[in-house]
Amino acid sequence: MITPSRRRLFVATLVAACAASLAAVAYANHNWRTYHWARTSNPFTVQLGNNLSSGWSSYLTDASNDWSRSGVLDTKIVAGQSSPSTCPPTLGRVEVCNSNYGATGWLGIASVWTSGGHISQGTVKNNDYYFNQARYNTPAWRRFVTCQEVGHTFGLDHQDERFNNTNLGTCMDYTNDPTGLAGTNGSLNNEHPNQHDFAQLATIYNHLDSSNTAGQATAAAKMPPAAFDIILEGPGQWGKLVRGGKDKGFSDYELDFGGGHKVHTHVIWAIEEHEEGDHEH
Repeated sequence: MITPSRRRLFVATLVAACAASLAAVAYANHNWRTYHWARTSNPFTVQLGNNLSSGWSSYLTDASNDWSRSGVLDTKIVAGQSSPSTCPPTLGRVEVCNSNYGATGWLGIASVWTSGGHISQGTVKNNDYYFNQARYNTPAWRRFVTCQEVGHTFGLDHQDERFNNTNLGTCMDYTNDPTGLAGTNGSLNNEHPNQHDFAQLATIYNHLDSSNTAGQATAAAKMPPAAFDIILEGPGQWGKLVRGGKDKGFSDYELDFGGGHKVHTHVIWAIEEHEEGDHEH
């Protein structure tokens, strides 16, 4: 016969086990497949091209300072070399842009160009069409999206992809409240990286390569011209949907040029485009 006290103990044990299981899922490895910058030593430096308007620059500074806390990489903000309206890439660095890209449905995107798994260049685009709306026109949302999209260009994926659950305290966790102060998202803010992000970067960059792609003006294995010339404005240019979708609030696309040359794009969709309940699945 199971006594009430034993039943309570069993329930408490089961709840603890479930919580531990969920935590393990949330904090599992979150590398973006095997993509990484080639480099011959650590720490190495990723240049972030500032193509931002004055209202955005401080958030890039925050992201740069945050990610430079990593033990394997530093970041350096440099003058941008892109037109913000199209944000084409520059070899050996990441161009960060903002502009009114229109009612595209996407809030922010990060793209990396890879050859044989090595990142050769990247771009980050923040869509002012949505950031000028009341819901997103806050420091927390701008800081969260900038931090996350820049993090993707190092080879990081998300720690968690559910919008309505409790914040994990990292910008690599999707949320409908970056501040963590309202609703069900808890008290942790998702505006900066956390220690698990730095541990994942250490894992991604735990080996050295025979050449450098970060900071290089010429690629060791040059991509075809079509890959450099493409303007990544929407799904028609992003290639094949690999995972996620608008109903999930995020998407991962792959554009394959053959010969190991690819462009990978992470998309965060504007929440207004979906029913709130879609993000719970």
